[in-house]
Amino acid sequence: MKRPTTLDELIDPRMLARLDRLDLRTRKMFPGKLQGERRSKRRGQSVEFEDYRNYVAGDDLRFIDWNVYARLDRLFIKIFIEEEDLALNLTIDASASMDAGSPNKLLFAARLAMALGYIGLVKQNRVGVTIFGRPGIPGVVRLPDMRGRHQVDRLGRFILEQAWRTGENIERGTALAPGPGGGFNEALSTIARTRTGKGVMVLLSDFLVEGGYEQGLKTLSASSGYDTYCLQILAPGEIDPAHEGDGAITGDLRLTDIESGRGAEVTVTRQIIEKYRERVRNYCAQLEHYCTARAMVHRLVRSDESIETLVLDTLRRRGLLA
Repeated sequence: MKRPTTLDELIDPRMLARLDRLDLRTRKMFPGKLQGERRSKRRGQSVEFEDYRNYVAGDDLRFIDWNVYARLDRLFIKIFIEEEDLALNLTIDASASMDAGSPNKLLFAARLAMALGYIGLVKQNRVGVTIFGRPGIPGVVRLPDMRGRHQVDRLGRFILEQAWRTGENIERGTALAPGPGGGFNEALSTIARTRTGKGVMVLLSDFLVEGGYEQGLKTLSASSGYDTYCLQILAPGEIDPAHEGDGAITGDLRLTDIESGRGAEVTVTRQIIEKYRERVRNYCAQLEHYCTARAMVHRLVRSDESIETLVLDTLRRRGLLA
């Protein structure tokens, strides 16, 4: 795989132009510290009155229009239009297992993060990036929140310089959040403990975690404030080893774990391949169930998918974009 070195190599400028009409969405409504382009209906303190609705038990009495009550002898709540500020946190798993597959999963994640970050920036939302799991680097590396189209180049440079960086060449001036290790669960614990504000978090990972992903996602979901999307990126050959792009896998082979380096001698047959497919299906289904039970959105993404179609169609239908 040839790693991109420029923004144009990371993502096609013509695609970026087609993303200009999109904006972020969230299944939750959050008040913001700064004003973005998004406007949402809320009861109470805001910038512009919009409408009335009937009072229902439990509504805040401060927002009853008593003048209307005096005229009609009925209770109405005032509805306002308010500017809503939305933060987008893009979290990229850059572990050894992600930097593998055909097409490469980490490259796919980097391009998708660039596309989503671009949408957030041009719509004046706050955008931050977190990268973890890089071989030889404990903890996580972060690009602090920024906003505005003029930050697009900065976003691209950070992804290009940090996604494939190793322990011996960390960029000076980039803040590292401390953590006990660079593993999946430790990193998500650090993110949950140190992140601030509210908004949308997009986690880009293969979720192939020795010892399980559960503790990390549990910790993340327990820290309120973020609408979380877990995009599970797998290469076609990981979903089905018989995929023609990866060549035929059969006979006596020695398989090596890309992260631990441990190897195993196996004899690959059609029956073994079918059992593998079934285990992958079950693994992905269990991850989806675990996410759904914690109000997270899970979506399995193949690394050979069109990012443009994924962004312009699939993620719009899943509610992340509008």
